[in-house]
Amino acid sequence: MTPDLVLYEHPLSGNSYKVRLLLSLLGLPFRAVTVDLFAGAGQKPEYLAVSALGQVPAITDGSESLRDSQAILFYLAQRYGQGRWLAADPLGQARTLAWLSLAANEMANGPAALRAASRFKRAIDAERATAIARRAFALMQGTLAAQPWLVPGAHPSIADVACFPYVALAHEGGLALGEFPALGPWCERVRALPGFVGMEGM
Repeated sequence: MTPDLVLYEHPLSGNSYKVRLLLSLLGLPFRAVTVDLFAGAGQKPEYLAVSALGQVPAITDGSESLRDSQAILFYLAQRYGQGRWLAADPLGQARTLAWLSLAANEMANGPAALRAASRFKRAIDAERATAIARRAFALMQGTLAAQPWLVPGAHPSIADVACFPYVALAHEGGLALGEFPALGPWCERVRALPGFVGMEGM
C-alpha cells in the first residue's frame, strides 16, 4: 500500500465512483482530488499530463499515471487485490474483461447515457439508450439468476464493481429494475460488502 496513490475524480461521475468504491473495498489509503470538469479543469495542461483525454477518473501511483476506470480497476485488483478481486486463471480473467467491456460500452451507452440526459440535460437518442440498457440488464439478469456474482465464484470481483454504479443509479435515468428481479438482491450484496461506500443518488 502506498500513500502516493491519488484519485482524480468528480463526485457525480459513476466511473469515478467505481474506482473510489474499489479503493475503499481494498482498504487502500489514497488522496482524492476533485477535477471540476464543468469549469474546464479537465483540459488544463497539468491534468492532461495525468489523463490525456481530460476525463475522470485517473490515478497516479507514485510516478505512474493511469486513466480509464476499467483499466484502473484491473490495475488495482492485480497490484493490491491479493487474488481476491481478479481471477488468476486465463478463463476467469477473460470473463472479467468481458464484463468490463460491457461496463465501458453497453452500460455507458445505456443507463449511464440516460442518467446523463436526465441529470445534465444532454441530448441523446433515448429510445436507443433504453434498448441498450435493457439488453445489458437482461444479460446481467440471466447471469445473476444462476450465481451470486457476475464472475463464477464465492467472491465478488471487479466485474461487479464495474457494473454496479449505473445499475444502482438506473432510477436517475428513468429505468426500473422490476423486470430484472436478480439485480436488486445483487445490489444489496454489493452494498453489504465490508468497506462499501455510496455516492449521491444511491
